[in-house]
Amino acid sequence: MSDPLRFFLPAGSLQGDQIMIIGDPFHHLRNVLRLKPGALLLLLDGHGQCCQVRLEQLHTDRATTRVIRRWQEQDASLPITLLQALPKGDKFDLILQKGTELGISCFQPIETAHAVPNLDPSRRGKRQQRWQRIVGEAARQSRRSFLPDVRPLLPLANVLGEPSDDLKLVLWEAGSVALRDALPQATPCGIRLLVGPEGGFSAAEINTITAAGFQAVHLGPRILRTETAGLAATPILQYLYGDWQVPPAGEQAHQHEEIP
Repeated sequence: MSDPLRFFLPAGSLQGDQIMIIGDPFHHLRNVLRLKPGALLLLLDGHGQCCQVRLEQLHTDRATTRVIRRWQEQDASLPITLLQALPKGDKFDLILQKGTELGISCFQPIETAHAVPNLDPSRRGKRQQRWQRIVGEAARQSRRSFLPDVRPLLPLANVLGEPSDDLKLVLWEAGSVALRDALPQATPCGIRLLVGPEGGFSAAEINTITAAGFQAVHLGPRILRTETAGLAATPILQYLYGDWQVPPAGEQAHQHEEIP
């Protein structure tokens, strides 16, 4: 039997024996998938709570479902925050999609000296919503139970000042240390991975970054594009410290705690 179709709903909406589906998830299941009453669905809140439900009724603006069982997933992935200089065009869309598939837990777009996006303030909200949709679809496709966080665009200086106990790495082609040599044997509590723009970091920025506790590391002799670098480092980190030893998603492979 195939796995139930997955839908992410807003946090706090998976309460009670009946759950209502509205908005984009409703339009997708009715107009795109054309599901009928009786279909089995898996509803998730993006924070590990899961509900297997049966579709009961379809209305013009909502669907009602009946809960069969619910449980809480445990996230075994390594918490990786990708601090990504916002690239030109739609390259960040690709980073969001593939980074979600690879297990990144937080995306922080940043402004740098060589990457100051020309964004109309009135359009930033719509762009943020599109980023959230991309992450949600990628998480659904890759069977993630936890939705990555997509934070608003911030200047580099604001991000560097955030307190964190994570291992801090900046991917820099002039770094004297290979990524392998900068990684500890013990699993870190998390990793903050900083990636620069197409034009690279300025000398002043690198000085500020390393002064903030980031270890400058390289990924070998090839120069990777900004949209490739973080995606190349992430699977290495997940293989060494994260959940890449866990079997593919499936009911028998999940570590979960049943909720009565």
